[in-house]
Amino acid sequence: MTYWQTRQARQALFSLTWRVLAFLIALLALSSCIFNGSNTPNLSDKSATAPGGTTRTPQPVDSPFKPSPQAVQAINECSLSAAPGGCFSPEQVQTFYDLNPLYARGFTGKGETIIIIDSFGSPTIKHDLQVFDQTFGLPDPPKLDVEYPLGQVTINPGNGDQVGWEGETTLDVEWAHAIAPGANIVLLVSPVSETEGVQGFPQFEQLSIYAMDHKLGQVISQSFGASEPTLVGDPCNEGLGTGQDLLKDYDQKVYQRAVTEHITVLASSGDDGATDVDCSENNTYNYPIVGWPASDPLVTAVGGTKLSLKDKAGDYGSERTWNELGGASGGGLSQFYAEPEWQKNLPNQGALNGKRAIPDVSWGAAVNFPFYHTYPGDLVGWSGIGGTSAASPQWAGLVAIADQMAGKPLGFLNPALYTLAGKGFHDITTGDNSLDGVAGFQAGPGWDMATGWGTPDAAVLLPQLITAVQQVGS
Repeated sequence: MTYWQTRQARQALFSLTWRVLAFLIALLALSSCIFNGSNTPNLSDKSATAPGGTTRTPQPVDSPFKPSPQAVQAINECSLSAAPGGCFSPEQVQTFYDLNPLYARGFTGKGETIIIIDSFGSPTIKHDLQVFDQTFGLPDPPKLDVEYPLGQVTINPGNGDQVGWEGETTLDVEWAHAIAPGANIVLLVSPVSETEGVQGFPQFEQLSIYAMDHKLGQVISQSFGASEPTLVGDPCNEGLGTGQDLLKDYDQKVYQRAVTEHITVLASSGDDGATDVDCSENNTYNYPIVGWPASDPLVTAVGGTKLSLKDKAGDYGSERTWNELGGASGGGLSQFYAEPEWQKNLPNQGALNGKRAIPDVSWGAAVNFPFYHTYPGDLVGWSGIGGTSAASPQWAGLVAIADQMAGKPLGFLNPALYTLAGKGFHDITTGDNSLDGVAGFQAGPGWDMATGWGTPDAAVLLPQLITAVQQVGS
């Protein structure tokens, strides 16, 4: 199901327990002035040593996006439902991941289109994005198209599943746009909920094919997934065919075609650490598993970290594996896919055991991101949100910028990412993704099954990634 923001009893991000804990922590933090009282960056030119020892040329780092006076109130309101550290503005996240030098050169994703696929959508998404943009000084996207190729959707505010997907939709759109403010966004809406097992994926497959048939864009973000064990036969008793048939069909008609047509496909690695939920959507398996489609070798799997800002401007401080208040970065070994060639040069081959391992890369995923939505059924207004559901659309924004820089779509990224071997990345070396009594994987130097290669230093990474894609082909 939505990766993994709407899991009802299980979901840490919006459960009552999560909100109570976050509220108490936020009050304590506010009382001791931990949260940022102002989002106006106080920045100066700087030099830095990038991962891999490359010295970054001094760049202007002032953000071109100036928040409105209302941003302080929005952040403070958001922080009441956030994880420790409070909510970070888009400008702080942009600064943290070194995007400002790219914006200064005009690289904002202009001319590119990000495709987002979700169940049910949000009736208020255009209004909510406009408020989000006005608050944080972001331009409206050149185009935000909301399409219903499989039929119009009506959401019931009393339906928790539909309301959860509404929140997921809002998160995906607002934060893909926050990273690539100049990119177009196409939201494709399914009238069927994707849960566990096969359900919902036939419709997502149709929407993916529709996007490619109509050449809607070159970057696809998938903030959803199903636990691999729920795709072995038909354990969820859905009567929709077997998971094996689904995977084969999806690979042939969507992911292999995407590679051929130079479309980048990203997927959240999951929010349950080294395990995942069963068909009930309430209980996790008691052994290590991963989710699909993140486990597909033709997809770039995005894991999660916890950000620690150096200062109020958002300069890079540190990161650790996201594992906090009931959620953790998804990662581990696939039971379906053999180890792809581009992972066979990793030094820890014994741990991989010949299997596809995820994640490939990471981004912030702790519940420190503000989002704004007005559809009734959940908290209305500003809330804290996170999960690898937040990481995938932000990586999609980064890829849109890379495509603009390259002057053409980069397409399938994984061979190039592994050729870079961590160059241009913040190497995450602390934390693990153990959760619910299931032993996970420790972050460490280089690639690992907690955070992959780590998180991007965008101004350093993207030129190297473009070169690597050209060298290995895609």
